Amino acid sequence: MWIAAGLTDLILYLLDFILHLDKHLGALIQGFGGWTHAVLFLIVFAETGLVVTPFLPGDSLLFAVGTFAALGALDVTTAFAVLTAAAILGDSLNYRVGRSIGERVLAHPALLARPKYRGYVERTERFYEKHGAKTIVLARFVPIVRTFAPFVAGVGRMHYATFLFYNVAGGVLWVAVLVFGGYFFGNIPIVRRNFTLVILAIVVLSVLPVAAEYWRHRREAAREKAR
Repeated sequence: MWIAAGLTDLILYLLDFILHLDKHLGALIQGFGGWTHAVLFLIVFAETGLVVTPFLPGDSLLFAVGTFAALGALDVTTAFAVLTAAAILGDSLNYRVGRSIGERVLAHPALLARPKYRGYVERTERFYEKHGAKTIVLARFVPIVRTFAPFVAGVGRMHYATFLFYNVAGGVLWVAVLVFGGYFFGNIPIVRRNFTLVILAIVVLSVLPVAAEYWRHRREAAREKAR
């Protein structure tokens, strides 16, 4: 019972953190000062590098970082470099884990064998079927799939040179688009006044490809069942 209550509190806190990133990131900067970049590195590294933490903020966090950099609270060049490194290293770790023990993890009756996580893996596999190696780049902009794409690439034993090329290209592109997007547009008055709505819009837009793929798969499964 207490575990369920703790998970509920964690989910509510994460939702509040994501929807009020301006408030929480401001408090983080005030509390950690020069160490803020290290904290941000850890968040992005965990979100991209650990398959058990796909719920951590990604797109919205990068946009908010750019916004605070425009205010002078963070250095945009340092933020870009640190977060790009976190994204690339996170995917590299995830790939190595998938390549080394991915098949055993998926076969073991533990966390990743649960239906929810199995569904995440299957959706990512369908992404690969549709987009091939470019999935490593495209998945950067799709929550959940972003976390599982390098893991599945490792399980599938994608050639490391190919993976590394798309990993670096995707990491640089993802961080640049969102951090500099926040830097140049995040402090436009109308955006600043409606920052929570903007963050919510980013979350919704980033989830749309996953929802579309899910419903497409459901329709295909229904047609197959009818036949």
